[in-house]
Amino acid sequence: MSQALLAGLARTTAPRTMLRRFLALDAVVTGVNGIAYTAASGPLGRLLGVDSTLLLGLGLFLLGYGAAVGLLASRPAPPGPAVRAVVDANLLWAALSIAALALWLEPTAVGAVWTVLQALTVAGFAVLQWSSLKTAEGVSR
Repeated sequence: MSQALLAGLARTTAPRTMLRRFLALDAVVTGVNGIAYTAASGPLGRLLGVDSTLLLGLGLFLLGYGAAVGLLASRPAPPGPAVRAVVDANLLWAALSIAALALWLEPTAVGAVWTVLQALTVAGFAVLQWSSLKTAEGVSR
């Protein structure tokens, strides 16, 4: 991904700022999903065709994960290994979402679409975070 494209997406040309913004956006989206899954696991479970207990557990996990990513985003220079762990976790989440859809979930049509969109969004965050990390590391050398 080119630095010009990343700069346009992040609305800045400062590589570390790009990285921090993509981490922060991930934290916000993750946190909002966590709140929704936790607070409305019953209604969302019925809408998506997913067990409400599973959604509640995922919601609690997402709240913690979102807080950790937010903390990382708040650092002036997020450490590379921690960012790589977020990228790996996001890629794993995306892959497991698709695997769950194919292997054991039996969602409604809305749930199937939501699962795929969620997986694509999380994978997109991973790509943006990895690309901006690489750009930031290249500039700091």
